[in-house]
Amino acid sequence: MFKHKIILYTLLPLVLGACSEHLAPVRTSAVTENTLAVKPVVISEKVGFDSDDPAIWVNPKDASKSLVIGTDKSATGALYVFDLQGKIQHDLVVKGLKRPNNVDIAYGLKLNGKATDIAVTTERFSHQLRIYALPDMKPVDGGGIPVFEGETGAEYRDLMGISIYTAKSGKMYAIVGRKTGPADGSYLWQYLLSDNGSGQVKAELVRKFGIYSGKKEIESIAVDNELGYIYYSDEQYGVRQYYADPEKGNEQLAQFGTTGFLEDHEGISIYKTSSRKGYILVSDQGANRFQIFSREGSLKNQFDHQLLKIVKVSAGHSDGSDVVNVPLNDTFKHGLFVVMSDDRTFHYYRWEDIAGTELKIN
Repeated sequence: MFKHKIILYTLLPLVLGACSEHLAPVRTSAVTENTLAVKPVVISEKVGFDSDDPAIWVNPKDASKSLVIGTDKSATGALYVFDLQGKIQHDLVVKGLKRPNNVDIAYGLKLNGKATDIAVTTERFSHQLRIYALPDMKPVDGGGIPVFEGETGAEYRDLMGISIYTAKSGKMYAIVGRKTGPADGSYLWQYLLSDNGSGQVKAELVRKFGIYSGKKEIESIAVDNELGYIYYSDEQYGVRQYYADPEKGNEQLAQFGTTGFLEDHEGISIYKTSSRKGYILVSDQGANRFQIFSREGSLKNQFDHQLLKIVKVSAGHSDGSDVVNVPLNDTFKHGLFVVMSDDRTFHYYRWEDIAGTELKIN
């Protein structure tokens, strides 16, 4: 915990009456920011080239044996697998990937009739999704699943962001981003994942959506399964929110975090304190800090994601992050927040050190 804090005052944008977007009402509020960076309790061993994005797999049989999967972004990159002490699990590392950017975890995809946990990464240079069964990291993608097929624009097929939405019906979807794309509201593509009949994953395109400002790129994507929302960072512009269910349409529901960021909007993580409440953490990359917003919105407007706190961290220039709210071991009793750092490592933070006195702890 850190006692040295400064108080920031934020002005949130005005609601526009007849608009397809739900924007936050005008409000001035005090927001705290620690002046000393929060220190991680664990720093992982270094990857080979360029750490980029982590995902946390909670072991359902023994939470103390949970894993962190992190991308090593290179033309000859890898998916690294770490234990909760940050040690590389060398027998699980997947090498020889062609610039894997982001990674996400999902639980219970039915393959060969068996519920299978999976890690999904974007392989940028091959324009494919790569999918591995957990915890043994065996491929279940038939060698790779091509996405953004038919696109011909420069870098329109260069995969970057990935997030998995598991609907209450049990259907599982991959939401995929790319290095650049059109500004016509079809930047992100959504695919239904299922068994191809041979125990391998197939992907069926079901939706194209997502406004793009054109300022830089869209990389970080996060899904709130319980509430059914997708969030993504439109870098140097803000965070945008959509329904995760493709049948609910492509209307933008909210945009927030459009001011107060030093550089790029990057990694998004969602910490849940109940079925509906919690926090949305967004990396303010150039400032080495995370801006934390309300998950549930306000009483009057569920899409009013107020800025609650800003947390400086020791991780440098962070692209990606992930968080879980369950106790894992004696070190991570209230959850784990993993943050990529630009020194080829991943930093592990205790949730209570991020929450401080301002945010709730499960």
